[in-house]
Amino acid sequence: MWQERIAVDPAVLVGKPVIKGTRLAVEFLLDLMAEGWPVEQILDNYPQLTADDLRAALHYAADSLKRERVYPLAV
Repeated sequence: MWQERIAVDPAVLVGKPVIKGTRLAVEFLLDLMAEGWPVEQILDNYPQLTADDLRAALHYAADSLKRERVYPLAV
């Protein structure tokens, strides 16, 4: 589960979610993947990460979007 790999601590990157034990923000890792970086390239550049960490970042983002609510505005 992503909860075992993602930490939110106000003392680390002003509370942005990061991979536990690092200062690598979930947002940053998602940006790399969105730019087309293959998993192998990310892991080569950030050897402190594992493929499970990257999957946790994706699960965190998916769960965050599932909880998001959109309310129509009256025009």
